[in-house]
Amino acid sequence: MYLQAVVFTDISLDKAIEFDDYCHSHQPPIAFIKSEVRGLFGSVFCDFGPEFTVLDVDGEEPHTGIVASISNDNPALVSCVDDERLEFQDGDLVVFSEVHGMTELNDGKPRKVKNARPYSFFLEEDTSSFGAYVRGGIVTQVKPPKVIKFKPLKEAMSEPGEFLMSDFSKFERPPLLHLAFQALDKFRTELSRFPVAGSTDDVQRVIEYAISINGTLGDRKLEEIDKKLLHHFASGSRAVLNPMAAMFGGIVGQEVVKACSGKFHPLYQFFYFDSVESLPVDPLEPGDLKPKNSRYDAQISVFGSKLQNKLEAAKIFMVGSGALGCEFLKNLALMGISCSQNGNLTVTDDDVIEKSNLSRQFLFRDWNIGQPKSTVAATAAMVINPKLHVEALQNRASPETENVFNDAFWENLDAVVNALDNVTARMYIDSRCVYFQKPLLESGTLGAKCNTQMVIPHLTENYGASRDPPEKQAPMCTVHSFPHNIDHCLTWARSEFEGLLEKTPTEVNAFLSNPTTYISAARTAGDAQARDQLERVIECLDRDKCETFQDSITWARLKFEDYFSNRVKQLTFTFPEDSVTSSGAPFWSAPKRFPRPVDFSSSDPSQLSFILAAAILRAETFGIPIPEWAKTPNKLAAEAVDKVIVPDFQPKQGVKIVTDEKATSLSSASVDDAAVIEELIAKLEEVSKTLPSGFHMNPIQFEKDDDTNFHMDVIAGFANMRARNYSIPEVDKLKAKFIAGRIIPAIATSTAMATGLVCLELYKALAGGHKVEDYRNTFANLAIPLFSIAEPVPPKTIKHQELSWTVWDRWTVTGNITLRELLEWLKEKGLNAYSISCGTSLLYNSMFPRHKERLDRKVVDVAREVAKMEVPSYRRHLDVVVACEDDDDNDVDIPLVSVYFR
Repeated sequence: MYLQAVVFTDISLDKAIEFDDYCHSHQPPIAFIKSEVRGLFGSVFCDFGPEFTVLDVDGEEPHTGIVASISNDNPALVSCVDDERLEFQDGDLVVFSEVHGMTELNDGKPRKVKNARPYSFFLEEDTSSFGAYVRGGIVTQVKPPKVIKFKPLKEAMSEPGEFLMSDFSKFERPPLLHLAFQALDKFRTELSRFPVAGSTDDVQRVIEYAISINGTLGDRKLEEIDKKLLHHFASGSRAVLNPMAAMFGGIVGQEVVKACSGKFHPLYQFFYFDSVESLPVDPLEPGDLKPKNSRYDAQISVFGSKLQNKLEAAKIFMVGSGALGCEFLKNLALMGISCSQNGNLTVTDDDVIEKSNLSRQFLFRDWNIGQPKSTVAATAAMVINPKLHVEALQNRASPETENVFNDAFWENLDAVVNALDNVTARMYIDSRCVYFQKPLLESGTLGAKCNTQMVIPHLTENYGASRDPPEKQAPMCTVHSFPHNIDHCLTWARSEFEGLLEKTPTEVNAFLSNPTTYISAARTAGDAQARDQLERVIECLDRDKCETFQDSITWARLKFEDYFSNRVKQLTFTFPEDSVTSSGAPFWSAPKRFPRPVDFSSSDPSQLSFILAAAILRAETFGIPIPEWAKTPNKLAAEAVDKVIVPDFQPKQGVKIVTDEKATSLSSASVDDAAVIEELIAKLEEVSKTLPSGFHMNPIQFEKDDDTNFHMDVIAGFANMRARNYSIPEVDKLKAKFIAGRIIPAIATSTAMATGLVCLELYKALAGGHKVEDYRNTFANLAIPLFSIAEPVPPKTIKHQELSWTVWDRWTVTGNITLRELLEWLKEKGLNAYSISCGTSLLYNSMFPRHKERLDRKVVDVAREVAKMEVPSYRRHLDVVVACEDDDDNDVDIPLVSVYFR
């Protein structure tokens, strides 16, 4: 085995050039990565050899489209169905498959895209002599390998080319930092030490070295050298700050993976970064930078002891302790956050540790599986820094836990750090931070991508001010009857798994535990959903009841026939291949794919494995022992399956199949639902008499991480058999687990980078006094690599007469006032209030005459009576939402109004 990559983090430039020359000329070349972190400044250099082949430049799945038409032209116009926008770009290579008519395109030859549009593109191909397009076709992006030629370090130092940019507000910064790191190297070489923090003489010497080197650069000579920036660079150069190390560790770690795998585009070749805005606003005195003989001396040499004291006394609320949370806890412990007697770090997470967490949530170990994340992570963080004052909770931060995270808790905080993985929780925490005027440091990752957002009271917009559009969901009829990709098949498979093995057994148990209540609820509902539910319970306890493992095999085999043969036969009977719509268009036109039944064969390993896995889980729901021979496909298992007698199937006339993409239910209502429900109830009562005493079922909750529980075997089998029906490419169990398990891709490198960037912002938030232009939001993609750093967006300002406010403002009224007094208080501001609400209840509306009787009553009393609002003893105020107009009858959106009645 040969060496593939080396990383140097503290080496002189001369030695680095020597090692790089060796690596560059070695056969095969050894990837050379050099990185430095000097205070709030950092650099990375990569040399992967004379010719490095990248197999996949971005790691994204190849883009695809479903063809709707192709012209016989030069160039040919390719139009695709408009259910999803095409992601092709000019110059992309694509291949075609499944094209009917113009079969010449199915030859697998890559063809170039040009003039790409949202739903069409031109093909650099003369198709005028090809067959006429009839129907069908999939167009798929081809990602050819890319060869990159790297310069050795010695050559790159003098001819660096374009620097990889991160912050375009610092466009001139990389050339200066390229010079600064050389000047520092010369200082260290000649004096065998780093500059002393705050030393004017040392700083001046580094500046002189920089000026001297700049004078030798010829055409690349910088016109102006920012001496103030070089002062900060030199003064803090001895310090390796944890947030910077986390950020650059993430970047370098990803470069190592690229060097060893050929996956993702390498960093080419220099990257420089600084976060000088993180420094305190007020100038630092040399005495404040002196070491204290503590573990935080490096941090003190950059930020001073005053900010260090603030960090140690900080009161932080961290929400979540998974991948991001583990990194944050490590960072905060190493920074000394909440490490004095006055400091406190509260971390909450209601989740427990799973096996799949261990690849990136590094504070957890095998023996922690099943334990609370917050407790384990907090304990590990205290090992890193025993002085950390951390309190671990298992509460979900939500409206239901506001008795735990009450007003006093929020008011006492200095900052909030989100380490969440869902938008709903983020929105709630954002609303609390806005309400209590607390800084929120937000971040997230998705594979090699990460983003950070700073939410600072009165300076920036809040998290909820801008949101990504919701993910597009496939219509129910598409998933149920007309899938055209493997995601549809897996969504359907997960739904069927839960319906058969979790929901139906749960419904059976609900009936058995309290038949009277269950039947009464079905009668009260009286709809198609209640009817279907009763039918499932009866079917489970009557026709599909299992008493032996052979019964489970029979059930699984018949389900296979039903799902993958009979239903397809019924569908194609109802809608034959030559069907047309009411407008005369072919029914089976793109994106619909015409299905064909799957013929079962016990000699097909994939089919036999699916039947056995399904039978095993069915047996588990009935508490039936599972024989060892059933756990792997074998001759005995095949014989058991072949024993099953499968009845012939004849399609029926008049079967309704949902084709409306806007339909939200597959159940069709009927005027006879109530009568049918009564018949089903009678049958259910009859069936229940045949059950043994104490009978109950064991519902199965889907668990993706246990490879021995057969759950993924069933779901992958369901999906692949369905894919086989519709001629959709099948997937292995790992890919099925990724999609059906709804796993959000996460890797340690992007997580480390995101948390490092956030902690650089935390210095600013805790120091205070920074302007909005000092803060930074980031989007990064380590795969490309791309770094996009920008100032946050200020909050939207609303103006009325002489008043102005933003989302951060909350108006307060002191005193136990009446509704009339509140209206008069607003009138003094030139606002005519016409509606006052509390929670979801209307306290007053000028359109309702009876509401005028409430005007002379206290606001809090009306809220208690009308909104049933019980104000907790710890709260001194009541919040109301007031709708107002100006004198010209224009609506004015005013802030929340808090009435302090105590």
